[in-house]
Amino acid sequence: MTQAALDRTSTNMLAQGLGWFSLGLGTAELFAPQAVARFLGMRDGTTLIQSYGLREIAAGVGLLTSQNAKPWMVSRVGGDVIDIATLVANFGKDNPKNGNVAFALAAVLGVTVADVVCTQSLQQHEQQLLQRRRQAARDYSRRSGFSKPAHEMRGAAIGHVTIPEDYRTPKALRPLNAA
Repeated sequence: MTQAALDRTSTNMLAQGLGWFSLGLGTAELFAPQAVARFLGMRDGTTLIQSYGLREIAAGVGLLTSQNAKPWMVSRVGGDVIDIATLVANFGKDNPKNGNVAFALAAVLGVTVADVVCTQSLQQHEQQLLQRRRQAARDYSRRSGFSKPAHEMRGAAIGHVTIPEDYRTPKALRPLNAA
């Protein structure tokens, strides 16, 4: 098994940090979509930006409250892909804010790297945990409880063990047997 990119504590701290980042970015996108759209030179993008804000807030809340951060990190990576596609689509000759779009694109690419590293590290930790669980489970399927193979044990007790007569009939049935 490969070594995890980050130790468990660093991975959890990164996931928490990305959760707080999601809440901050999502809040800005949800409550100030016009400012974000103006910064990026987008026309009529406020509803789209607000929907991205809701996605970010959901991911942030999930990362900060869930026992399993992996699905929330996967959603962040998917959101990063959507954000990159949106920024690339708004980067062009007719956009007077191309410098801002390039800045935002570089920032999203940087955060995407952090998201991917965290997601991969969470996946590796999950695989290591499953491996430890598999190793801890013992396989008793080939054991019979006998010290020798079954064919050597057949008939071994014949002549060596005698069962007292009163053990052969259960106590409750002994009065019926005596009659």
